[in-house]
Amino acid sequence: MDNKGIEIQRFIVNEERKLTDRRDRRTTGNLTGLLMDLTYASKIISREVNKAGLVDILGLTGTENIHGEEVKKLDEFANDKLYRAMEHGGHLCVMASEENDDIIPIPKGYPKGKYILLFDPLDGSSNIDANASIGTIFSIHKKKTDGEIGTLEDCLQKGSDQVAAGYIIYGSSTMLVYTTGKGVNGFTLDPSVGEFILSHENINTLSKGKCYSANEGNSAFWNEGTRKYIDYLKEKDSSTGRPYSLRYIGSLVADFHRNLLYGGIFLYPADYRDPKKPKAKLRLLYEAAPLAFIVEQAGGMATTGKENIMDIVPTELHQKVPLIIGSKEDVLTYKKFISENE
Repeated sequence: MDNKGIEIQRFIVNEERKLTDRRDRRTTGNLTGLLMDLTYASKIISREVNKAGLVDILGLTGTENIHGEEVKKLDEFANDKLYRAMEHGGHLCVMASEENDDIIPIPKGYPKGKYILLFDPLDGSSNIDANASIGTIFSIHKKKTDGEIGTLEDCLQKGSDQVAAGYIIYGSSTMLVYTTGKGVNGFTLDPSVGEFILSHENINTLSKGKCYSANEGNSAFWNEGTRKYIDYLKEKDSSTGRPYSLRYIGSLVADFHRNLLYGGIFLYPADYRDPKKPKAKLRLLYEAAPLAFIVEQAGGMATTGKENIMDIVPTELHQKVPLIIGSKEDVLTYKKFISENE
């Protein structure tokens, strides 16, 4: 059945009807409600992003987040809007944000649900003032501890335990892309009616791409396997489709979205400036795991170079990992270079 053109609420309801609750064989509607709350918040953020240059919302707040990064005003706005939209719906028992040091409890007096929401409120915020594409990334898990109140343990679940994940990209148009483990679908916001409309049904990424996305300014601090892989991509070999083209925006959501649609590989490997203490930049819970869930559902792959992103059991709320993600054949080739140059 061709669903293209239907609004997101109808699509989500139709999809949830296909699922069953394990206990009583009925759908509960809670995941639908949670996703609809997210779409509402994304519309508000989209509105502010689109008029950011016209209001006092560009620039810095003068504070730093848990990662030591300067907080942009729009970061703070997006974080607050997501929290306010999600706190009272009765679908969540706890939240966690890249911008907050600790877990975010559901306030007293509000009903609690069985889901956990982890989110990066505004990925790529360093590009805000340059008017480049930015986005929101979210990950949803089911509660696994006893009791009504969500805990840190509920948040520290591996990617393969996700029940849904997605992102909203604020670019030339606003798009919401998500999966519940039954494929990947994309919806474009129609500003004339204020609704997300199904525009990209059943997204499947190419098994092999023609471009790579990486910050080559950091190449001096990459491991040998990564440097050799990039050199390999630049070599001319028509039989393997090389050389690859470099396409790098510097906004994870934007680079990932392009490669998801057209094929390719995104790389943010560890920094070996100190060989004894290599450092990663991207957050496992808020960025790497949700995007890994999406790319795997679209036929792609995500790895640190040595282990599957979806298999990593987090030990910290703000744990960071290397991320190599995209078309499956490209990621497998990268892994081969890493194994051969250890």
